[in-house]
Amino acid sequence: MEHPLYKQIQNDIRGRIRSGELQAGALVPSEKELAQQYGVSQITSKNALNGLVEEGLLVRFRGKGTFVREHGSQEGPEHGADTKRTIAIILPTMKTKIDQQLLDGLERYCADRGYDLLFRITRESPEEESTAIEQFRKRGVDGFIIFPVEQESYNTAILRLSLDQVPLVLVDRFLKEIKTYSVSSDNYGGVREAVSGLLAAGHTRIAYLSPEITNSVTDDRAKGFEAAFMEQGLPIDKTLWCMLDLETIGEGRGQQEIERFLRVRSDVTAVFAVNAELARYAYNAIREIWQGTGSAPLLAAFDDPDLEGIPYVHQRLDDVCRIAVDLLSEQLSGTYEPRREVVPVQWTDTMIPRP
Repeated sequence: MEHPLYKQIQNDIRGRIRSGELQAGALVPSEKELAQQYGVSQITSKNALNGLVEEGLLVRFRGKGTFVREHGSQEGPEHGADTKRTIAIILPTMKTKIDQQLLDGLERYCADRGYDLLFRITRESPEEESTAIEQFRKRGVDGFIIFPVEQESYNTAILRLSLDQVPLVLVDRFLKEIKTYSVSSDNYGGVREAVSGLLAAGHTRIAYLSPEITNSVTDDRAKGFEAAFMEQGLPIDKTLWCMLDLETIGEGRGQQEIERFLRVRSDVTAVFAVNAELARYAYNAIREIWQGTGSAPLLAAFDDPDLEGIPYVHQRLDDVCRIAVDLLSEQLSGTYEPRREVVPVQWTDTMIPRP
């Protein structure tokens, strides 16, 4: 089985160092030169060099280039090749398949780079999130990958990490006011494409189910819904929006509220839920309200609700995890160029019946 391209580049550089072709202190080909030599993107060649810097084999000097580390040199990253990095992964829940896939992918890509992991579930508690961050900082972890809890503002502990330039990657969220590293799916584009598909099939009375807008994800998904209507020159009826507060969802009253909402809107022909949890609540509510009538609205969702026949927006979670670890590795190697990475999604184009 062939190694990934960045690993092939790394293996070749290691071989050139072992053979003496690249001696201690020698300048290593640049990202651009390696990209041209191997016929890869500069992102791939950059990842290759970053990995070797992390190992302690190479050292990078800003404005000068990347060099073979001299034996005993103290320049460059703080950790040598024999010291493992320790990464803290903080997730809000493990309730859904999405959560499980994220943890699996992050663990796998961290293991590929030889990182030790510390892991904490905050159970959607801002206090637990703050405590976890502070405890991990005291333990001296080298970097953080955080999927923040849903709340109206970002935790001050996260803001402090960013301001202190501690290696940090936010997953599925981004800070609008402060530059930091983040990776998320294309929440705006995914909802826009899905709702455009529903509109194209003749569904104009579409109920929208979402947690209250408290972060970049719920904001982007709501804007994607609005964009689909505006592009068709259609009015946006906010009376068809069911925005559930976080307390209602946390107390397990989500399905009850969705059922109450839909009972007085029996003319809707489609329901779009912004996550799998709300989609399952809506599915049960629709069965309760419209059972046996033959006029139940179509249900669609962001993320696979694990329900047969439900069209949904598919996230490329493996890519999200890979990019998150790549962004963290970049920071651990001494580079700090904060940015937001957005991963494309796919709207499952199953046949959508017309109303």
